[in-house]
Amino acid sequence: MVNIKNLSKSYGNKKAVNDISFQVLPGEIFGFLGPNGAGKTTTIKMIVGLLEQDEGEIRISGLDTRKDSLETKRLFSYIPDSPELYPNLTGRAYLNFLADVYGVSQEARDRAIARYSEVFAMEGAVDQFISSYSHGMKQKIALMGALIHEPQILIMDEPMVGLDPKSSFRLKEIMRELCGQGKSVFFSTHVMEVAEQLCDRIAIIDRGKIIALGTMDEIRAQAQDQGSLEKIFLELTE
Repeated sequence: MVNIKNLSKSYGNKKAVNDISFQVLPGEIFGFLGPNGAGKTTTIKMIVGLLEQDEGEIRISGLDTRKDSLETKRLFSYIPDSPELYPNLTGRAYLNFLADVYGVSQEARDRAIARYSEVFAMEGAVDQFISSYSHGMKQKIALMGALIHEPQILIMDEPMVGLDPKSSFRLKEIMRELCGQGKSVFFSTHVMEVAEQLCDRIAIIDRGKIIALGTMDEIRAQAQDQGSLEKIFLELTE
């Protein structure tokens, strides 16, 4: 679903992303790991069209993200690490706004809002102003907005930050549900246990280069280490 080929991006003399290539396949959860400043967020912003790559190609469902920008944006949802919301809207008004953007029918949006309000325990908050929300509630309304049009690909940058344990568990269930429908999930995280337990495949980026890629068994073989992902990650990025 997502095909990254020879992708590079520089800021001045610094190569933030250096000739990386990988694929996110239909029906898989793909974890993107790396230390702070390794190039994770820059890569994600290029995939979703917030930054333009210097070199390389990004294709989503076969479409070039530069040549077919609008068409590719219909296919995915993106949740940044710090979602920018509209504080003077209620949660419901925000969700309806996103549903309008994606052309979601009234019946489908009402069903989705009811479902995800229950899943993320937002029934009592969805009609309150976003300005009154805690950080965790803002994260949950951002997730609900990302899911409202049933995207083919869910792209998230540190999605678990600020979520309570129950909401994190529910999000993991939804990620698995999407993949069971043949859709894809691509997300970055610093929580190694989550990546190890949840992801079908993982890429580790460090100083702009992919240094490990594959299933946990493949990464263990590449690292010649049968330990935990956390242990392998620390050894590789040191």
